[in-house]
Amino acid sequence: MKRNYISPDEALLLVDKVDSRFKPVWEHRSRDHQIALARYFLPHNSQKPVLGPTRPRIVKWYCPFADQMDFPSGHRYCINVYTGCDHQCVYCYAAGYEPEKASAKANFEKLIRKDMDDLEIFDVPPAPVHLSNSTDPFQPLEKRFGHTRYTLEQILEHRRRFTTVTLLTKNPLLPVQFGYIELFKALLDHQPDHSMYKDSRRHWPGFVIEVSLAFWQETARIAYEPGAPTVKQRIEGIRALHRAGIPLVLRIDPLFPRSPITANPIKNMADFGLPEAHTLEDLDNLISFAKEVDVKHIVYSAAKITQPRYRKLSKIMATLKKLYQVYAAPEKLIWQGGSSRLPFDVINQRIVNPFLEICHKHGVKAKFCKQNLIETP
Repeated sequence: MKRNYISPDEALLLVDKVDSRFKPVWEHRSRDHQIALARYFLPHNSQKPVLGPTRPRIVKWYCPFADQMDFPSGHRYCINVYTGCDHQCVYCYAAGYEPEKASAKANFEKLIRKDMDDLEIFDVPPAPVHLSNSTDPFQPLEKRFGHTRYTLEQILEHRRRFTTVTLLTKNPLLPVQFGYIELFKALLDHQPDHSMYKDSRRHWPGFVIEVSLAFWQETARIAYEPGAPTVKQRIEGIRALHRAGIPLVLRIDPLFPRSPITANPIKNMADFGLPEAHTLEDLDNLISFAKEVDVKHIVYSAAKITQPRYRKLSKIMATLKKLYQVYAAPEKLIWQGGSSRLPFDVINQRIVNPFLEICHKHGVKAKFCKQNLIETP
């Protein structure tokens, strides 16, 4: 049965009301594609004069709050399989809007089936899908509920509705231990009738796992990612995925300031009561490992100080914010999107450029996180 059906003319009237920030997604597309995107993403019964994309169930617009001029995510999907995350990473940007305690979503399997049915009913053109940007799909909840496995099975069943399937995790060992490899391989190649069949064979695979491994030292991991898998476990999982032929991207993300923080007098991270996140030697080891497992590229970004939802900054992040203020002086921190950030020139000169030099030395491509997103076909 067709749900929420509206006629082509009604759909095109919705397109006329799309907020100018999101118009680029509808521009230069065929009439049929405009209608399909309107039926799937736009509210059918809204009385508002200007409409933004919405999808209240599971298979959602990548970021419904972002201006396409600033964050050109385009037509792509994000599936956050769970709500919240047990990894408790102190730097997590999702702390600004996600609940502190992780949980499974009610009626998850029923709701994702409805979304998949709508993609077919409305004949929505294929687009990339990302799992999961705000919650780890392989956190401990997966052992009990299996929602990530079910999601990937649904994507496979409706494979022609998706181009690249990107899975982001800090726990690459779990899918290895619990038998997901064959499912990954099934997602890897597009069928001959898929619009990306030739490209997936020559340029970009149909399935990629991005593994977050920001630290080489376990002491840093314990301080900044207290609930996440150990460095050793992640390395073991990455190597197993590599041996199985699963395409990999390594996220050395986020990047932190490195000692010395000040030159006169010399002050290090320890002088602020903070553990060293990663020395240049640590970064060299991480990038060397990335080359060993033949990653497609490395993803990076600088750590932000995100204000958690309904609670205070953790002690370590409040301390890091004070360090940032010293590190940025005489410039001020930038407040944007619920986070305090270092000035861009400070980030580039003192944090990013030395990192990129190491990547260049090893011959490993590096992409800023936004670039990585918009270049995923």
